[in-house]
Amino acid sequence: MDWNFASAVVTGGAGFVGSHLCERLLSLGTKVVCVDNFATGARENLWELLDTPGFSLVEADVTTWPADPPGDVDLVFHLASPASPRDYLRLPFETLAAGSTGTAWALDLARRHDARFLLASTSEVYGDPGQHPQREDYWGNVNPIGPRSVYDEAKRYAEAYTAAARREWQADTTIARIFNTYGPRMRAEDGRMIPAFAGQALRGEPLTVAGSGEQTRSICYVDDTVTGLLALAASTHPGPVNIGNPHELTVLEIAEEIRRLTGTRAPIRHIPAAEDDPRRRCPDIGLARAELGWAPEITSADGLARTLRWFGGPASRSA
Repeated sequence: MDWNFASAVVTGGAGFVGSHLCERLLSLGTKVVCVDNFATGARENLWELLDTPGFSLVEADVTTWPADPPGDVDLVFHLASPASPRDYLRLPFETLAAGSTGTAWALDLARRHDARFLLASTSEVYGDPGQHPQREDYWGNVNPIGPRSVYDEAKRYAEAYTAAARREWQADTTIARIFNTYGPRMRAEDGRMIPAFAGQALRGEPLTVAGSGEQTRSICYVDDTVTGLLALAASTHPGPVNIGNPHELTVLEIAEEIRRLTGTRAPIRHIPAAEDDPRRRCPDIGLARAELGWAPEITSADGLARTLRWFGGPASRSA
């Protein structure tokens, strides 16, 4: 990867993926300004970075903060948004604002500095997909007024705004559609599948699987996701590009793997399925392979073992 960015702004940089991205950017010699209001991000995610030369933290909401960070900006990553169902259902208007006003602010910042702009979008733009696996040319099957719509439609709007900026302003933009990402620094209480299963298994509680558990997910370890985001930023591709793991697993298979890695004898308990929960979710990453030379390298067994160790579990097997 040819990396030529001296400085970057990361909105949502105190979040799960954002903090890993800030860390990797610093390792590449890029100065980083992290902008976060800590609505869902955590200051402890940044503790090891706060005294690192080249890192600065701005505590602000990107939907209301009008200021420029000090110095030049070569690259803007817009990650700011609640991302878990529990968070965006709790913060519906903040989620919509992050995708609309926040995207406009981040793009305007990139435009003023003639910087490369990367929008962190999501596989949720595909909704409950009618195409499998999902390619970037698929327009999706999204309920625009359902409970998940505040997140889905915020990201779809953000993509539309980013595409308009590229057409009308000739802005240097790209869009990453991130599929299920997991790893250290996920919040145990954020309501997503892997931290929920991990916490239940480590406490010896039943693992609660929504619906039949036959719905599929494709889980990508955070290190691989960050590598994909950096490769896309360093490219000239406008996106959208899927960033995810094409290895498809059922939710039941993920629960069983976590049971095995933790050694728990706790049973699996089925609970009602969430409204508009996608039945199948798997990326086609042919475009990422061809244009970025990127594909995930960390197996689910290895990634889950690393994640469980971070949560304090006994998992130690490497794939």
